[in-house]
Amino acid sequence: MSLPFHVIIEGNSVVIYASRNGSPAKVLPTLQPFVQTFCQERELCGEYADTPECLTAQILVRFGFEICEDDYSHLKVGTRYNPSVSYIYQVAINGKINVWVPKPEYRENPSLGLKACYLWQPEPVSI
Repeated sequence: MSLPFHVIIEGNSVVIYASRNGSPAKVLPTLQPFVQTFCQERELCGEYADTPECLTAQILVRFGFEICEDDYSHLKVGTRYNPSVSYIYQVAINGKINVWVPKPEYRENPSLGLKACYLWQPEPVSI
């Protein structure tokens, strides 16, 4: 299953699209530590200028390698939402990541963006 997805970064209008491997089980174990390290490095350096742009570029370069598995034809950048995505990963500048799932309204009109999505909640783990 391909599971296309978007990654969006707070403060940047760019929409990253990847056409496969978009499940939270696949994306979050890579994206969360990457974003956490990025935020820690910015904090240590005291560098905050252009953070949304830097984070977007670094996700494309470093994280793109992970999600595309050496086939970059599965990765693109634009300013429009794609109706086919299964998940939208929203990365805040503070490092928090929310995962959104498109509703039928999104599929009909993807320009609605997150307004036409619901917040994904992971399945509770039973002990």
